[in-house]
Amino acid sequence: MSSNPTGTTATSLSPVRIRAIVRKELRDYRRNRFVASTMAIMPLIFVVLPITEIFTLPGSAPAARIDRLVGLAMLYLTLIPALVPAVVAAYSVVGEREQGTLEPVLTTPVRREEFLLGKALAALVPTLLISYVMFGIYLGAVGLFAHPNVSQDIFKASRILPQLLFTPLLAGWSIWAGIAISARSTDVRVAQQLGTLVSLPPLAVTSLMSFGVIKPTLTLALGLAAALLAIDLLAWRLVAVLFDRERLITGAKA
Repeated sequence: MSSNPTGTTATSLSPVRIRAIVRKELRDYRRNRFVASTMAIMPLIFVVLPITEIFTLPGSAPAARIDRLVGLAMLYLTLIPALVPAVVAAYSVVGEREQGTLEPVLTTPVRREEFLLGKALAALVPTLLISYVMFGIYLGAVGLFAHPNVSQDIFKASRILPQLLFTPLLAGWSIWAGIAISARSTDVRVAQQLGTLVSLPPLAVTSLMSFGVIKPTLTLALGLAAALLAIDLLAWRLVAVLFDRERLITGAKA
């Protein structure tokens, strides 16, 4: 098996180079006001709205109304791992290209799979941290201040399990879709708009589960999670195959 110039085999991935890409991306996020504000403000909006609705819900409200508002709250919280990484990932390639920082990275020995994994992990890690922290804040606020009838409905395993299970999987879908769009786009705003749109389809399943249209059993949740995980892995391989390094450097197709 042939070796690349850095001494690793042609089929192996270098954790060192992947970590270098992740660190570079995280530094860029801190310097980019739009990305930083997206990660900070959007999650707060999606957690304040459901908390406000739950706090104003009386304990004497009909069960159907409680279920509807709780399902809506869970949908708001699911939007965090769907939309936040979509905006960030859609910026990841075309944004660097506009700033003139993409070519120096692509001319290094970093392989496209390593480059893409580094970009994806840099978007995934803060997204998971933000999503789970916001969900924890929501549960804590509900447990402390909501009416017992309302909090009892929220703390069901059938409510919490899909949220915990699907958060990284929804984020993965949004990230790979956003990176694919970013790699083919020439305008940051167009890429982010398209990335936001393509992040929404998987929410249909989680929404049906949140509103009780589909009964969220453990078997169903694990089955859907496995399917979405397979889609995420396939998306990574597909994006890697379609990633045109030469076009991004020269502006022309290979």
